Amino acid sequence: MKKLYISNSTESVRMFKSNWMEALSKVHFSLPLFIYVPVIAIMTWLAFDRNISIEYFFLLLAAGVVIWTVTEYILHRFIFHFEPSSEWGKRIHFIFHGVHHDYPKDAKRLVMPPSASIPIAIGFYFLFSLVFTNKTLLYPFFAGFVTGYLVYDMMHYAMHHYNFKSRLMKRIKQHHMLHHYDDPTKGYGVSSSLWDVIFQSGFPKKKK
Repeated sequence: MKKLYISNSTESVRMFKSNWMEALSKVHFSLPLFIYVPVIAIMTWLAFDRNISIEYFFLLLAAGVVIWTVTEYILHRFIFHFEPSSEWGKRIHFIFHGVHHDYPKDAKRLVMPPSASIPIAIGFYFLFSLVFTNKTLLYPFFAGFVTGYLVYDMMHYAMHHYNFKSRLMKRIKQHHMLHHYDDPTKGYGVSSSLWDVIFQSGFPKKKK
């Protein structure tokens, strides 16, 4: 495995010559909340407006969260960590994820910018609408999926900038820090290490 380059700087390198493009690549960690909490609220209102039962709502909400966790794992492992051989491909990889690994302490490049997350969210909505042709089922499922994404974004920020007290959160943070500072080819789960366990891509336990 090649030697990791990791900067301790709290600000990453400039990625775009254009000022407006550079501005769009940086985002305060709270911005996704202002964008996607209303989406969750609207999806919830639409579901109950169609007289969905409480049981079905929470069942589909939970299903959406679970599907997000596996989506997070797949995106992180196979998309964000795919390293192209072409120069333009390497440039795109750096913009999407490489910069975060080189400058993990940059607080403004820890959550996904809306310029990327909104088109991706719309794409997933239309993909799920092909599966859930009944909108009464689609709305709570998508609300759960977006909830999972928000939890992921907020936890990702907290892992880099917050000192957890609980044993559980310390373990989750350690899993992600090992991904950054020990071996980026392991530990792709951020909000959960479940899929790393299932797909055997986690870190070996230290011998006592």
